Amino acid sequence: MDFGLVLQTDPPASGVVELMKRAEGQGFTYGWTFDSAVLWQEPFVIYSQILAQTERMIIGPMVTNPGTRTWEVTASTFATLNDMFGNRTVCGIGRGDSAMRVAGRKPNTLARIEEAMHVIRELGEGREADLGSGTAIKFPWIREGAQLPVWMAAYGPKALAMTGEKADGFILQLADLYLTEWMVKTVKDAAVAAGRNQEDVKICVAAPAYVTEDDSPEALAHARDQCRWFGGMVGNHVADLVSKYGQSSSMVPEELTDYIKARQGYDYSHHGRTGNPDTAFVPDEIVDRFCLIGTAEQHIEKLNALKALGVDQFALYNMQDAKESTIDVYGTTVIPAVNG
Repeated sequence: MDFGLVLQTDPPASGVVELMKRAEGQGFTYGWTFDSAVLWQEPFVIYSQILAQTERMIIGPMVTNPGTRTWEVTASTFATLNDMFGNRTVCGIGRGDSAMRVAGRKPNTLARIEEAMHVIRELGEGREADLGSGTAIKFPWIREGAQLPVWMAAYGPKALAMTGEKADGFILQLADLYLTEWMVKTVKDAAVAAGRNQEDVKICVAAPAYVTEDDSPEALAHARDQCRWFGGMVGNHVADLVSKYGQSSSMVPEELTDYIKARQGYDYSHHGRTGNPDTAFVPDEIVDRFCLIGTAEQHIEKLNALKALGVDQFALYNMQDAKESTIDVYGTTVIPAVNG
């Protein structure tokens, strides 16, 4: 199993770079950041520094979207980084929850994401693509062998199916075992139905992880408080699903939708941060299901269960009060145990 580190690009950017360097030294092979131009600093500028100061780590956004940057600019940015550092980027893409809504726009449609994924991949790997106006373009400077995998973030049935049909990887932002099994199966079934090899779609589960010294009530309560923000972030996407499919629908499991009944609203100024006041509705049960909390041994147990479900990568959201120690415990204890 690969391990990734997910960070916000809060200033100073040097701190983001140092955490990524630390993670690579502890066995993490992927580095991801949020991409929301209003809320945080520009990630692609920081990616250049991360790539320059690491040796093997693959870098990308979790996730960008097709609305805040034109597709040829996105493709050119990735391709330039790959030309400089040797095919070490991955394009994570989604609807653009915070990036679009903070700017007063609606998240992108699935049709727009599908078209953008095709154009970005084609251009980024040196092939010709039509931007939608009937004008086909191609980057003349891309060298042979350029690679740009495009991974899609999804929750709903249509998005999951499109991921299996079109994407190189699936980003699932929660670590609940039941929902992971259901969603991974949906993605892989769609891949097979589209005539693809299901193994061609990499599976990445992304969630906060907080390692405690013991499983005492006090330790677990603190860990839950450090990770509760995540249920609120996921709740934004779940609210969209409920709006589209209803609170109870055969299309979306109630295990995903039930917990947002008490959700009152959401202020993006606290997005992805501990102590987010808009996530008080998230119960302890959801924190335990969606995240990894507890002792190192408990993390190992859940990661092995995810691995058995076909998960290729666990990406660790590291927005909490023990960033360095979490990376270190994973490097010294968790990753070696999971990977033998």
